[in-house]
Amino acid sequence: MSAPLRTCAVIPTYDNPLTIGRVVREVRQYIPDVIVVDDGSHAAAVEALDEISNQAAALVIHREHNGGKGAAVKVGLEAARDRGHTHALQIDADGQHDTADIPKFLAQAAERPQAAILGHPVFDATMPRGRRAAHALTNFMVLLQTGGRFIVDPQCGFRVYPVEAALAVGPRGDRMDFDIEIAVRLHWAGVPIVNLPTAVRYLPAADGGTSHFRPVRDNVAISWMHARLLFDSISWRLRRLGSRAP
Repeated sequence: MSAPLRTCAVIPTYDNPLTIGRVVREVRQYIPDVIVVDDGSHAAAVEALDEISNQAAALVIHREHNGGKGAAVKVGLEAARDRGHTHALQIDADGQHDTADIPKFLAQAAERPQAAILGHPVFDATMPRGRRAAHALTNFMVLLQTGGRFIVDPQCGFRVYPVEAALAVGPRGDRMDFDIEIAVRLHWAGVPIVNLPTAVRYLPAADGGTSHFRPVRDNVAISWMHARLLFDSISWRLRRLGSRAP
């Protein structure tokens, strides 16, 4: 019998003062150990994070400067490993993910502990129209990079990682490119992928909905990441062919 999973939650956050407390409370209904990584937030968000810390609701790690969502998740994964966790559930701090789906993610991880459980987003009418085309393009690029539809949608930040495997693949992306790159590299590393549908909504600003996506900077980073992965996929395919040779 395999050892039981030791799962924590990793929540990267940057200026989410209206939503971070609620997200932590909802996550803790299912996962008591929560690591929040503050990616250089401003005063209002830091105040909300201090309240979470003072209530011992989560381990709050502050990064001095904003380095991107991916950089924050990497810090959280390292902290998870250092605290002895085998798995980490990543979820966004802006309230767009349905925390009621957490038990489904945990059940899949328990059934297939070697796998990465990737949320497959099911969007409602709140999704900005311009994001649909970008999503479709990235999904097509990932299909080329992996040689098949092994990853339905690599862009959803709601997922469960086997911690050691996630750290081992070493994604270079530190911002919005991180979620995509680590999914592809986990597949290349032979980590099984489970795609799990989950509802995603975009909250209005009055409810704390905010996007830190910067169209120029982040699109350039994602484009460069796709070019890099396409090039690297050639080496991956050659290694696969070599391993099949008699």
